[in-house]
Amino acid sequence: MGTAYPFSAIVGQDEMKLAILIAAIEPAIGGVLVFGDRGTGKSTAVRGLAALLPPMRATADCRFGCDPSDRGACEHCRERKAGGSARSRNVPVPVVDLPLGATEDRVVGSLDLERALTQGVRAFEPGLLARAHRGFLYIDEVNLLEDHLVDLLIDVAASGENVVEREGLSVRHPARFVLIGSGNPEEGELRPQLLDRFGLSVEVKTPTDLAERVEIIKRRDAYERQPEAFVSHWQKEDIRVRHRVVAARARLAELTVPDATLAQAASLCLQLGTDGLRGELTLMRAARALAALQNDDEVTPAHLQRIAAPALRHRLRRDPLDESGSSERVERAVAEVFAH
Repeated sequence: MGTAYPFSAIVGQDEMKLAILIAAIEPAIGGVLVFGDRGTGKSTAVRGLAALLPPMRATADCRFGCDPSDRGACEHCRERKAGGSARSRNVPVPVVDLPLGATEDRVVGSLDLERALTQGVRAFEPGLLARAHRGFLYIDEVNLLEDHLVDLLIDVAASGENVVEREGLSVRHPARFVLIGSGNPEEGELRPQLLDRFGLSVEVKTPTDLAERVEIIKRRDAYERQPEAFVSHWQKEDIRVRHRVVAARARLAELTVPDATLAQAASLCLQLGTDGLRGELTLMRAARALAALQNDDEVTPAHLQRIAAPALRHRLRRDPLDESGSSERVERAVAEVFAH
């Protein structure tokens, strides 16, 4: 399990933890945006979940961590597989930080200068997107990210592939990851194009319950004083969560979404006036992942209601005649649609 703070030991923040679990079960949802106060466990939750997930199978000598059974693997892996020489090994699920000051070369990759100077060979040095393939790409203060990096992330998130053409190099490699962005809304808004790429949006707040705050402090202190012992204490709970995620992934393809449930999802989006159909698709996928996590046989209106706010609150148009927040507007629409 390593010494990452255990996912199961995080106190409260249930909506955030559920959203990250759902994104890990169904990466097609498109990642999670976490907005709220500093010091509320945003990065801790991502690292904790990655640490409890089972190791992933990757081609032994692949710089991108390709899945040996994946048709969308890089050219090198496809050649090795065709030649029957591909070996594989277990590797941890990566969590990669994308710092605000990162250059484009560091993000997408660049010419390996050392090999170019010492060997006279034009070789590609993979960037952060390559390291994040099949894992999590975490961006703190994502609303402050420079525009050119935002455009780049939008392209890669849409295609699942990173294309680099510069300095005589032409490289393309798979780059599919769960994008986790966090930030404080008081420091600036997120560009609509990137906001729309996040499947789920959750709000986190500093706990106001005294007992909850005391428990958070006690657990954090215990972890910092004896991290190995603390992780060991929570290992059974983390393993239980791991088994739930693995089982949910296996059950996802078997779950059916009744037409009546799809109709309610569409009615909810119509009621809220969301643009396009991404709201319905995300709501359906998230509800299906939630049903799989709960070991249910099919997706029901109850699943839609539970996941509606994270799936839709960031897709609402501003209404100058309605001063209520986006979460309140979603809750009101849910009450109206599901009352019938």
